[in-house]
Amino acid sequence: MTHRKVLWISAHPSTRSLNHALTSEGIAALRSNGIEVLSSDLYRMGWNPVLDGESYGETVEDFHPTNSVRRAYVENRLPADVRAEQGKIRASDAVVLQFPLWWYGVPAILKGWFDRVLHSGFAFGTDPDTGTRLRFENGPFRGKRALVITTLGDRPQAIGPRGKSGELHELLFGLLHGTLAYTGFDVLDPLAIPSADRLTDDGFREVRDEVESRLWQIFTSTPIPYRPQFAGEYTEQWALADHVLPGQTGLSIHIDHKKAGCLHE
Repeated sequence: MTHRKVLWISAHPSTRSLNHALTSEGIAALRSNGIEVLSSDLYRMGWNPVLDGESYGETVEDFHPTNSVRRAYVENRLPADVRAEQGKIRASDAVVLQFPLWWYGVPAILKGWFDRVLHSGFAFGTDPDTGTRLRFENGPFRGKRALVITTLGDRPQAIGPRGKSGELHELLFGLLHGTLAYTGFDVLDPLAIPSADRLTDDGFREVRDEVESRLWQIFTSTPIPYRPQFAGEYTEQWALADHVLPGQTGLSIHIDHKKAGCLHE
């Protein structure tokens, strides 16, 4: 069997939390199946989530979040903690993101991981030789997989098709599509654990088994079929072309529901 590596990124402040327990169980399950696991426990690492000029030797006036960081990357001047995380991504075949959903988004420490690690030149950009835009199907992380596991206090139906909080894939669209798919990952169907603050012991065992089941399929399950950006389905202004789902709007139009194996209808 081909040797596989998974990077597990977790973001919860408490070691007595459901998130921490699922992270521990999930990593153990992967390792028991012969998969090497790299870990980034952001709170335990003391990860600095703040992107600023000081880390790059620039003043507040001169610092440009895109150009300054890309220049530091090209000149091999990135902070050591950023280089270490990028090395983990390069070495991994898949990434698991484990976090609680706070205010309908990722914890600030994880958002700061995205801000500092997934910068222009490394996670997206333009090929200097060909001019190819490196995003979505051309993204630097194409061929790698990404699985999101999140806990939330909402009831299960609240994240369903008619849920008050929004359908899960639309609720997480900025992460699944705007961050992971954008950088080239094959994004797997997310696993959400609702009513996490009311979980019983039996409920925990069910959730643990569900997490392990998803992990066994991390290299075989069908990714969400997001539409490619450069295959004629989008205009030069990056809007869905008129001949594709004419008259329809909303986030779900960016998923090709006709593709075999699509998980959302």
